[in-house]
Amino acid sequence: MFEVRIAGTAEEKEAVFRFRHAIYVEEMGRYRQVATDGRLADPEDQWSWIAYALDGERIVGTLRMTWGGAGFSDRQVAQYNLRPFLDELAHDVLAVGERTMFSPAYRGADLLERLALVIDPLLDAHGVKVVFGACEPHLISYYCRFQRPYGSRNINSAEAGYLIPLVSFRPDAESLGDRQHLPRCIQDALAGGGTVRSPLISDPAAYRTELQDALAAVAAPVFDGLAPDELERCTARSNIITCAESDRVLKKGGVARNVFVVLSGALEVSADEHPIAVLLPGDVFGETAYLLEGTRTFDVDVLSDDTRILSLSESSLRKLTANDSTLAAKLLGNLSKILCRRLAC
Repeated sequence: MFEVRIAGTAEEKEAVFRFRHAIYVEEMGRYRQVATDGRLADPEDQWSWIAYALDGERIVGTLRMTWGGAGFSDRQVAQYNLRPFLDELAHDVLAVGERTMFSPAYRGADLLERLALVIDPLLDAHGVKVVFGACEPHLISYYCRFQRPYGSRNINSAEAGYLIPLVSFRPDAESLGDRQHLPRCIQDALAGGGTVRSPLISDPAAYRTELQDALAAVAAPVFDGLAPDELERCTARSNIITCAESDRVLKKGGVARNVFVVLSGALEVSADEHPIAVLLPGDVFGETAYLLEGTRTFDVDVLSDDTRILSLSESSLRKLTANDSTLAAKLLGNLSKILCRRLAC
């Protein structure tokens, strides 16, 4: 049984800061420049709500919610492109959710829903109608259960890596006005799916058609020899992400292990800021971390606007290869050939 609470005492907050350090710094290798004395705290912690989940005496999950009525930091305004919303809406109807993390053994459980049990009453009491957030590409399918991508540009965070901006409306966008007379910022947020195409936020049949057309155009070697039903299963939990020039899609040392296929545009692979390869439509990247179950070995940056990449879920691929030996032989064989060709060049 989990217990969820709002951190109200200095001791509770200190425990959360040390939990963050264990996850972000020790496990993921992030925020080493700002973490001190085994704790990871942020300026926003001083005026935000901090929820945490306990399994017995152990903290196993936490999140922070910053209410617009108490103010947003300059970083939050810039990172989530809040200025259009702050200009058109009362600040107290806005909130930003961040620092959502769980212990490894509890990922995939319902801890986020449990944390919402203590956060939602606070949002209701303060009249919050719009909540912003962000997630890494490999978590899109999970977070799209709660929020939707928005905006024309993804987030490049020096510490957190490449993030997809997300937004949700409480209970829906109509709470902010008649559908025909919504504020311009809300209309823009509702238009399309931001930089992400996903079967979870668009018509699944339309997504499959778009993906099939894109893959047919590039003839990606990673899918060579796959029957139509096998290809559909491989891409069932996939997403198409539109990137902008200078986006850093992969950061050396990152712990995510999803695999990407270039659908259009170009990206550059670099080691210690020295370019070593260019990725073009049809190329696959991210496969080394997937195969070795390790961290990212190179940085990968976008070279041109409107570059589109297909993100394949690590967990879905592992389940498929574990349960279908024929598909596993084809997929892993293709990845082996790709790696051999690279070594031969």
